[in-house]
Amino acid sequence: MTNLFDLTGKKAVIAGASSGIGVQFAEMLAGQGADVAILARRYDKLAAVAEEIGAKYPERRMIPIQCDVRKEDQIIEAVRKVMDAFGQIDILLNNAGVVDAVPVEALEEEAWDRVLDTDLKGVFLMSKHVIRQMKERKYGKIINTASMLGLTASASVPTHSYNAAKGGVIHLTRGVAATYAKYGITVNAIGPSLFRSEMTENTLFTEQALKMYNAVCPMGRPGNPGELNGAVLYFASDASSYTTGQTLFVDGGWTII
Repeated sequence: MTNLFDLTGKKAVIAGASSGIGVQFAEMLAGQGADVAILARRYDKLAAVAEEIGAKYPERRMIPIQCDVRKEDQIIEAVRKVMDAFGQIDILLNNAGVVDAVPVEALEEEAWDRVLDTDLKGVFLMSKHVIRQMKERKYGKIINTASMLGLTASASVPTHSYNAAKGGVIHLTRGVAATYAKYGITVNAIGPSLFRSEMTENTLFTEQALKMYNAVCPMGRPGNPGELNGAVLYFASDASSYTTGQTLFVDGGWTII
């Protein structure tokens, strides 16, 4: 029987892959057989990630490309480079994200725009410029990183702009999925809860926030490294050929209570 999770020969793009879970996703996709282009603003970190994963999977191509997902011109150029290198894009993982923990009364417009532009507009722009060639080929897998905070709120950490952006990602996922399903393109999202990363270290991993999270989460702990990989692999592979517009919450049960 064909391995539904085999990605051999697939070409993937990950936006937001210079640190944290983006690096884990890049290594997982390469390990399953995909060639991977990794995008982020910090090229030095990207190059180091590509070198490290490339050394582990020398048969796979790892391409670092500097790109700020808030800038459409940079996305257009990044997609061109990927197409020149790979000839196609089968998998797009929109993972770029930032977070602020500021009460709405003190939240500056510039800070609001930074989060919404990165976490929501970046998903729109990346999808816009990748989906065109997916539509022509009648095949594509788009996976968006949403969050449990796109569905729920936090009483202890005021992540208002992040909540708004991730709620938008969840509904954007549904809308794009509905439009492009007839072209053989699936669009889904993962909704992580608390996972340690460069982004969450100083906002969601404070002593107060962690204590509250552990007390409420049914599993009583944050997510561990690698525990998002299965959900991403499902959506990236042909195992999810009849699944689209869904957000899979990988949250230790947080959103069920």
